[in-house]
Amino acid sequence: MSPLVVWSIAIGVMLALAFYVTRLVKHSDEHSLHDMGLAILEFGRAYPAEAIRSLHSTADANTIFVRLHDNKSGIMRNRGNHFACHVIRPGRVRVTPTPEPKGFSAEFLDSPTQNGTFVFKNENEAAEVSLWLLDNYVSVADRQLPAEPQPASNTGRSD
Repeated sequence: MSPLVVWSIAIGVMLALAFYVTRLVKHSDEHSLHDMGLAILEFGRAYPAEAIRSLHSTADANTIFVRLHDNKSGIMRNRGNHFACHVIRPGRVRVTPTPEPKGFSAEFLDSPTQNGTFVFKNENEAAEVSLWLLDNYVSVADRQLPAEPQPASNTGRSD
């Protein structure tokens, strides 16, 4: 065999091995960003004063909605090698239904880069997250009802 053929085969094997290893590393990096534990750590790093109550991920696992302890909501979007975290202020999100019952579209007025259509694994998750956002939509001042009027007392006298 000619040395040129041997070197060509050796270089071809090394290139194939390098391609395989880079695909393997990229595949493991993608899966690590879908880890809910990592999401909790990333959100805690971005907003250390917020206590997380629960998390719900979209079907593609690229977006995680966060319900916070004080009935606020948050969103985390997978941006390749990190999560973009955002706490949703009351009254600053618009939610519209989609034809598919497992999803909805949301427009975040304070952070337009977070806008999108979100599809969940099942209808229950989509409904729960949309209720969080709707509850978050009502400000705390609007939630407080006026005091009920006291019924007129009957003293038994007629004037």
